[in-house]
Amino acid sequence: MPGLAIDLDIYPDEAALLEALKSGDKYACACMIKHHGSQMYAVALRIVGDSDEAEEVVQEAFISACKKVDTFEGRSKLSTWLYRITTNAALMRLRRQRGDTVSLDEPQLMEDGDLLPRQLGDWQVEPSEEALTSELRQVMEEAVQDLNPTLRAAFVLRDIQGLNTEEAAAALEISESALKVRLHRARLQLRESLAGYLAGHQEEMTP
Repeated sequence: MPGLAIDLDIYPDEAALLEALKSGDKYACACMIKHHGSQMYAVALRIVGDSDEAEEVVQEAFISACKKVDTFEGRSKLSTWLYRITTNAALMRLRRQRGDTVSLDEPQLMEDGDLLPRQLGDWQVEPSEEALTSELRQVMEEAVQDLNPTLRAAFVLRDIQGLNTEEAAAALEISESALKVRLHRARLQLRESLAGYLAGHQEEMTP
């Protein structure tokens, strides 16, 4: 809504916003977009890897959310529900573009599926923002894009957006154990990509 000033404080809490959304209040839908838009765009961009495509994904996701808000039962946070819609929209767009199958099925669990080690630390914490050179950041971005879409979605939600395990699993509509498996696989692949880069960089620095 170009030119429309959105007052995020008009609804005292999420319950009030949801009530307004379910009553068909168009201003409430605009408020939801204003409040959650940047987070949804960040998720879409990390998954599809293109800014224009990400904007279209977000637009599709919010249109869907506003139309289907009556189906939201409140068993999770509104943001988790929106993450789910956005992630599904992004994965479906990749499927249409690439003509391949992006599986949404749960992977087979490893024997210690509930105790998978964190082979790569949270993106937000390790390595720290200060330690990331622009070159290394680019390598990390490319490594994330090289992940299988379903692994990428799990990594983006959990380690980049910072959702906890329960929230990320709910957003992807998979079990927490399945999420851990996907994270394990994504982190291992990213660790291998970064290890290769760092090894090559170290060789270049060695006299």
